This record gives sequence, structure tokens and C-alpha cells, in this order.
Amino acid sequence: MTSSDLPQGTRLQKALAAAGVASRRVAEDLIVAGRVEVNGVVVTELGRRIDPLADLVSVDGTAVQLDQEKRYYMLNKPRGVVSTMRDEQGRPDLRRFTDPLDVRVFNVGRLDGDTTGLLVLTNDGDLAHVLSHPSFGVEKTYIAKVGGRMTPQTLQQLKRGVDLEDGPIRADRAKILQAAGDQRHTMVEVTLHSGRNRIVRRMLDAVGHPVVELVRRQFGPLHLGTLRSGELRELERDEVGKLLTIVRDAEARRSTDADGKKGNA
Repeated sequence: MTSSDLPQGTRLQKALAAAGVASRRVAEDLIVAGRVEVNGVVVTELGRRIDPLADLVSVDGTAVQLDQEKRYYMLNKPRGVVSTMRDEQGRPDLRRFTDPLDVRVFNVGRLDGDTTGLLVLTNDGDLAHVLSHPSFGVEKTYIAKVGGRMTPQTLQQLKRGVDLEDGPIRADRAKILQAAGDQRHTMVEVTLHSGRNRIVRRMLDAVGHPVVELVRRQFGPLHLGTLRSGELRELERDEVGKLLTIVRDAEARRSTDADGKKGNA
């Protein structure tokens, strides 16, 4: 958007086309059909102008990325790589994956060196805050190979909660996937929204099942899928839309909470 565009903004259908949602003609049809919202309000007039850097636009309830300077990536972090852009101890870090990019990005949250799997990289600070902060309830799902044969009673204990040195914690969901063939291990799926350090390992250790291998398979609406260890890919438009929808909804809740506090003052 040029400085000359700023006073009057950009036509909504043009912004949608620039974002790759649809051609301008199809975007006009979407608007007329009442399928487009701007800042939570349905817009049906074709002359509506917006600020792509400030207004929140969604189509069929899914947010649209209008700011093309924001970038979003998924990495399948290998074992032995630390989740930092520069490790003071000289260990392998994330620069090997981000240096070839044409934009500077940072990791959303961390996976410890021995944990593999889905790590989000972006230059979108608002998104990083919402995905990382436990108050927004963004779930993360892990597959763990643990020592010992886990019982349904232990699963219930994980869901009821366990006491750790930094406070109690409970899994949002937990299930046994299978017992390993050697009878000495169990594959377990654990879902939670906490971002505390090494939380899954510490939870499972607390119930008597130390982690042998751990991989994060899902982060919010994102799934690791078939992405191989050490591979990095840019998120698809629908994946970005789902992430931005989480941010939009979080901002709406914050606004509602703030209005409620003012009303009770």
C-alpha cells in the first residue's frame, strides 16, 4: 500500500484479491453474498474501503492475511537442535533453517533439545503472543514413548492433575496409543495448553513413566503431517487463516473483557 492509498484506504475486493482469496470478480460476489466481515461486521457494499494494516477481515469466519510482510513457517525440529536463534554454548540452533530465508523470523515457544516436532516460526508478534500464552488456551499435542506399561488409572491421574515443583498441571486430554512390543514401553498422546518448560516430560516423570522419545505433532490448528525431520515450509493460506482467526478471536475476547471491567467499575 502506497502513501497515496492511506487517506482513502483500499477497496475491500482489491484487498481480498491481493491476499489471494479469490479474483476481484469472485471477491465481489463473496461480499455481495454477505460472506465477508470487516472488524466483526458483515459488509455487503462493494465500495467499502479498508486499511489492510489495521482492519481485520474474514471470509466465511476465517481470518484473511492482508499484511503480506508477515510470514509464517512450520519446522519439524530435529533432535539436538535448541530452540533459539543464537546459542551461547555453540550448540546447533535454528539459524541453519532461518538464514536462507529472505525475512527475519523467530520461534513461537520452544521445544527442548531432545524433543522433536512442530515448531512455528514467524515475524508476527501478535500471533506469537497468542499462541504462546496459556491464557488463550491454544492446545499442543505430543506423542511420547515412555518407560513402563501405562494404565488407564495413570491416564486419569494426568487428566486430574499432578503436582510439580512449580505448581499443579493437568492434561487437557491423554490416551494410550499402544504398548510397545517389548512390553517395557508405552506410546501415549498428551494434549495440553501449558507452555511451561519441559512440562510434558515432567508430568510423565511425575506419574512414574519417564519419557524415552517425545515429538510435538500438533500446535493449535497446525498438524505436522508428513513434514520430514529438518524440513521447513511456509504455511498454506488456509493454515495462516486459521491462526489469524485465533488471534482475531483472542482480541475480541480481550475487548469484551475490558468493556466488562469498565461496566463493573
